[in-house]
Amino acid sequence: MSILVDEDTRVLVQGLTGREGMFHAERMLEYGTKIVAGVTPGKGGQRVHGVPVFNTVAEAVERTGADTSVIFVPAAAATDSACEAAEAGIRLVVMITEHIPVLDMVRCKAFLDSMGTMLIGPNCPGIVSPGKCKIGIQPAYIHKQGGIGLISRSGTLTYEAVHQLSAAGLGQSTCIGIGGDPVPGLNFVDLLRMFRKDAQTEAVCVIGEIGGDNEERAAAYIRQSQYPKPVFGFIAGLTAPPGKRMGHAGAIISGSSGRGEDKIAALEAAGVTVIRQLGAFGATVAASLRQRA
Repeated sequence: MSILVDEDTRVLVQGLTGREGMFHAERMLEYGTKIVAGVTPGKGGQRVHGVPVFNTVAEAVERTGADTSVIFVPAAAATDSACEAAEAGIRLVVMITEHIPVLDMVRCKAFLDSMGTMLIGPNCPGIVSPGKCKIGIQPAYIHKQGGIGLISRSGTLTYEAVHQLSAAGLGQSTCIGIGGDPVPGLNFVDLLRMFRKDAQTEAVCVIGEIGGDNEERAAAYIRQSQYPKPVFGFIAGLTAPPGKRMGHAGAIISGSSGRGEDKIAALEAAGVTVIRQLGAFGATVAASLRQRA
């Protein structure tokens, strides 16, 4: 099993005819992802990598049965694209686009929630269920099928953690990069709940960073729900000065809010094994799981 996507997921690519959409769609197809449609207004009737292009998401869904969308549309139109997908009945939107204004995302997320559409992103690397489905820009070769669920706010740290886990012999059930913007779609708690129910997932890794309270909320959920699976954590940005944004729009310490030390304390109080040296991430998870076995 896995969460959110698998070998039966039918994907449409919004922005398939653009440079980024075209490039990453080819990588996804090579992985075995079932891309059934592309959408670019005004370019319906074309084919890209053998995939038919439609003018609207509604037409693409009706003709191909697509149930998941990945968005490679520029920031000015990305939220409208996501709302169009939700209105057409898409169940999951993966928004790769970065630099989306916060107010646009507030409105977009409210609309998607009202339509019952789940969102990963924005400003994220996407999702991979190894051996089954890859949606987004994560490199394929680092993933290995197995029992570790991974959730990360950082794209590059997603890749680093996955690479270390695979090198340590620990495959993954599903890896999700949720993005580091101030208004994300699915968050740590949402995905921890899904991994809790997934029979394939034996342990969960949470890669957080400074800014916001996503990690503290996750810690509260883990503690209050008596989470039944081992959870491992890493917090990036501990040396960042207060008031300075570090990479992601949401990675900023404001006053005493969003500090890495507080996130680590909250996670450790909830029973999470927090790894402080990134280079030891995979080895530490592997050693801990061997001790528990």
